[in-house]
Amino acid sequence: MRVTFLGTGTSQGVPVIACDCAVCRSLDYRDKRLRVSVWLEVQGKSFVIDTGPDFRQQMLRARVRQLDAVIFTHQHKDHVAGLDDVRAFNFRQRKDMPLYGRVEVLDQIQREFFYAFEEDRYPGVPHLQLIPIANQPFDVAGVTFTPIEVMHGRLPVYGFRVGDFTYITDTNFISEQELEKVKGTKVLVMDALQREPHISHFTLSQAIALINRLEVPTAYLTHLSHKMGLHEAVEAELPPHIRLGFDGLTLEV
Repeated sequence: MRVTFLGTGTSQGVPVIACDCAVCRSLDYRDKRLRVSVWLEVQGKSFVIDTGPDFRQQMLRARVRQLDAVIFTHQHKDHVAGLDDVRAFNFRQRKDMPLYGRVEVLDQIQREFFYAFEEDRYPGVPHLQLIPIANQPFDVAGVTFTPIEVMHGRLPVYGFRVGDFTYITDTNFISEQELEKVKGTKVLVMDALQREPHISHFTLSQAIALINRLEVPTAYLTHLSHKMGLHEAVEAELPPHIRLGFDGLTLEV
């Protein structure tokens, strides 16, 4: 399985205009983070987890030519806003795009992208197939995804395990029952927003503590605010088995 980080950043805490902080001025490409998303290539199939506002740019940058399905962690805007641009894959592949998510996520998508579900659709709108999932393993094009229910403040969110790879973003609490699903993972991607406490995200120290507790051989941190600091500086503080993710990073798992 090949894993490509499409985005490792967040809108949270990032000034929109005229920011002059060290991260925003950095010339290190690893400090240039689009909104969080990941691309999985498994058994000849291609999947993306979440379609944030930067989805189109991410697809072009990574040169994704095939997309068999989109799997959603949750319904927040920074994870769904770019969905309209799957229309390019509709055109190229000549079929509807399967979307997998909790019922609440799919309901939100139907409201936000209502024009894609009207009976008399305008030519060129995205063609979407909504497939609800629950907290149990499900099959996507022959590949098994195991949801891991975590809490993002008060909102239930899904992380996903595929084989020896586990991806968890937007969380500040994971129950013992759900942590059992993570055990044995070879590569774990974990949310770590910033150093300071936050109401709905793990901090750097909390993420490190959980990764160490799970005894995961290799872990990468994602959903990084610019408050975290410069990539090079933060990496120097981390233990050898934990690294910061960065946009474009590709792993073989």
